[in-house]
Amino acid sequence: MILRKSRRELERMAAAGSVVARTLALLRERARPGVTTGELDRAAEEFIRGQGGVPTFKGYHGFPASICVSPNDMVVHGIPGAYALQQGDVLSVDVGVTLRGWVADSGYTFWVGEGDPPEEVVRLLAACRASLFAAVEQCVDGHHLSDLGHAVQSRVEADGFGVIRSLVGHGVGRRMHEDPQIPNYGLPGRGHVLRPGMTLAVEPMITASGETDVQLDEDDGWSIYSADHSLTAHYEHTVAVTEDGPLILTRHEGWSPVDDEVS
Repeated sequence: MILRKSRRELERMAAAGSVVARTLALLRERARPGVTTGELDRAAEEFIRGQGGVPTFKGYHGFPASICVSPNDMVVHGIPGAYALQQGDVLSVDVGVTLRGWVADSGYTFWVGEGDPPEEVVRLLAACRASLFAAVEQCVDGHHLSDLGHAVQSRVEADGFGVIRSLVGHGVGRRMHEDPQIPNYGLPGRGHVLRPGMTLAVEPMITASGETDVQLDEDDGWSIYSADHSLTAHYEHTVAVTEDGPLILTRHEGWSPVDDEVS
């Protein structure tokens, strides 16, 4: 069942989204060569709890950390720990916050280290980010759910990269995962018709090589890698469908790290 939210409920989700955006901004500043992913996790949890929120991921189906940190060929669900960031890492960070019973979820990918990233990394991140906003633009009353995936696939493949097929976006609200699921590929004009009050975690996940499959790390049971171990990127916003068009809920005062141009 797809649960539609009232204006007041969207405001509450936006409050959670503001904490998410500020957490991501903090992590972007903290992520430097030599810093461990465990240190980033502790910084995120301290900040989220200091804002009156709860890290949504911690304990979710047994997940042991407050954020997901996934370097290089790891797509999503990386468990923070002893890994020390290195010059040149391509790092995806995913943050969920529950605030007064409402959840918001966002993620972004960035270059770690000094100097300019290689052109292929710039292109990968730019393509994934652009596909996110192409999908956001489809979050309009009367459009179809498959319009989002078609927008992602069209942009990513036009840029020469691959869309991961088995990992999807999702509804979000009182719970982190609500109906519907949101594939990042497909034909337009199919599936559920979007209506005001629907809230969607839109999150394209792509590979540099064009690979569309993934593999699970059987040792930790969480980390998911590109099947050919090519570089990956992941961007995400929580978005509401409104009478006035798409409303991004994971921003703080109109801004989030995801909005920045890749550089």
